[in-house]
Amino acid sequence: MARLYRRWDEPRCLFGDLAVVSFFIVQGLDGILTYLGVSIWGPSIEANPLISSAVATAGPAAGLAGAKLVAIAFGMVLHLRRVHNIVAFLTAVYVALAILPWTALFLGL
Repeated sequence: MARLYRRWDEPRCLFGDLAVVSFFIVQGLDGILTYLGVSIWGPSIEANPLISSAVATAGPAAGLAGAKLVAIAFGMVLHLRRVHNIVAFLTAVYVALAILPWTALFLGL
């Protein structure tokens, strides 16, 4: 577990750059897939109560954009603090728990 919190000593780190860019791409993809899912099946399809509340309060586009911008900001803070393992871990979690379920739902699997 300590490896997740280890900071990278180099001022620039290719792993960290790839991790944060991947995180941004996954956040954008999750936002697009969530928007499509909410547009097709309604807001009740979203399982995350924070996102559901944001969509109910501000509408699908503004709610999702705000939530994704906050997530990207937190990811950027982690990157700037050089906690790249956490960013990479969160990217993998988003792929497993957000991107793959949406993809399976859209493909009818």
